[in-house]
Amino acid sequence: MTTSEAPGYHQRVAEEKRAAILAAATRLFLDSGYDRTSLAKIAEAAGVSKATLFKQFPTKAALFDAIVTASWQVGDGEEEPPVGDLRAGLAEIGRRYVALLTRPGMADLFRIVIAELPRFPELGEAQFSRGKMPYFDSVRRYLEAERDAGTITLDDPEQAATQFLGMISNYVFWPRLLLVGWDPAAPDLERVVADAVRMMAAGYAFRA
Repeated sequence: MTTSEAPGYHQRVAEEKRAAILAAATRLFLDSGYDRTSLAKIAEAAGVSKATLFKQFPTKAALFDAIVTASWQVGDGEEEPPVGDLRAGLAEIGRRYVALLTRPGMADLFRIVIAELPRFPELGEAQFSRGKMPYFDSVRRYLEAERDAGTITLDDPEQAATQFLGMISNYVFWPRLLLVGWDPAAPDLERVVADAVRMMAAGYAFRA
């Protein structure tokens, strides 16, 4: 290995270890509970040393925060849709939201929070402030940009963002927490997004 190759190699190894730690922690939190899962057990399950784990995540809370942040991140390079075509922009956001909600592990993350919330309310705070709210704010900003451009009439961007995301998540995600085998087909997911876009366009279309 040359000197120039070393930084990239070490970075790649570090990223692989971080991914292994996050996956192992999520699995152990779900199987054994947040309280009964130690950092030592996570290190063993991830196949890394305790020193490696502690270097990246000095506390269990920091590790859980990282799990939440990673779970809610959209794909690299994905920016907010361009302003000017509400239907196209919302359709793009809606499809991204479906992909996010159906990502492996997302339902498991919510199950961990719900199960441990009475004893560890900070887990709910992490899920809300580090996961849901940053994503919600990105949708609100897009709607505000459309309003400022004069393409829609909008008095309450927060309410509008809540309505749009809720129409999608109420079908795509929440039944997953209660119904075994809930896995809508791709055409059904696309229909839900299209219906949500149509209702938003009808409700907030610009009126001269």
